[in-house]
Amino acid sequence: MKRTWVVLIIALALSAVSAAVFTASRSDGKTANEAPSGDAPRPAVVAAPGLVEPASEEIEVGAEIPGKLARVLVEEGAAVTAGQTIAVIENADLASAVTTARAEVQTLVAAQQTAAARIAERKAERARVVNGSRREERLEAEAAFEATLPNVENTRREMERAGRLFRTGDVSREEYERAQTAHENAKKISATARERFNLVNAEARPDDVARAEAAVRLAETELLEFGPRIAAAEARVREAEARLEKTIVRSPITGLVLRKRLKDGESVSPESQLGIVTVADRSSLRVRVDLDETDVARIAVGQRAYVTADAYRDTKFAGRVVSVGQILGRKNFTTERPTERVDTRVLEVLIELDAGQMLPLGLRVDTFIETGETNAG
Repeated sequence: MKRTWVVLIIALALSAVSAAVFTASRSDGKTANEAPSGDAPRPAVVAAPGLVEPASEEIEVGAEIPGKLARVLVEEGAAVTAGQTIAVIENADLASAVTTARAEVQTLVAAQQTAAARIAERKAERARVVNGSRREERLEAEAAFEATLPNVENTRREMERAGRLFRTGDVSREEYERAQTAHENAKKISATARERFNLVNAEARPDDVARAEAAVRLAETELLEFGPRIAAAEARVREAEARLEKTIVRSPITGLVLRKRLKDGESVSPESQLGIVTVADRSSLRVRVDLDETDVARIAVGQRAYVTADAYRDTKFAGRVVSVGQILGRKNFTTERPTERVDTRVLEVLIELDAGQMLPLGLRVDTFIETGETNAG
């Protein structure tokens, strides 16, 4: 009889240990805080492992064109803003092309301005031909012509005097020839002044008017040709600038550099799967949860949740469910706990942490989703 009691006691003890082990094995990815028999009802919480990640997901920042990196300007852990330069690809030839294209535009614009001024000159000449010279112009031309006459007379007399002296041997041939040259120059200047005087006093002739009109039309045609030429040159500038801009690698978001994959001097290509750096927005974090298939019916978008981590002891980081997957699949990650079941199927759930809460990216955490149910035991 005594032996029977001993056997019974041992059997009961083994049953208790088995029950404890079974309960512990169910705690990973299962309902937590289930109230024991006799406890007051309280909200049920579904527990599951999770992994911290940026809400925006990680972004590989790569190059749009192939080339060699001249400079990588950020390091891992650096904060970056949207549009900030991350790296520069060697671009001396492209920068030179931009300079050349801009110089071409400047040259054409200057020529266009000259052509516009030429039109004004041609129109003024046409008006003079058609309307005749103004009285002031006629008086000015007449005065200019008359001013040349004394010099013509003076140089003539000097030339005659030098000729007489040359014949008597009192001056050299060079002096006589200089006097002749001075007189010829004076006559040419006077003749030019006389032609202008005659021109401003003459009435407009049909052929003169026609030539003036043709000169205006030609100048206007030349000016019009600059429009398309300048537009084409400006297009070449934009193309060159666009190619140069592609050598400047910029951050698409405001966030943090998680990984720096390449350094100065290394080659880059748009076909590469990995970028120069990896960035993410840490202002908003979420937790990717592997929910056990036995709990999928209890989870819905909008439920409150919190996460804990061994490194932060009893601190709870609050959030809410923002996405519940629709397809069961294999686990995304493991907790590396001895009691973890690796063959179970899971549903992916996303929990968005409340603003202002910071956790390291990639940190494994325990998540607790408040289902709003109650358990009375």
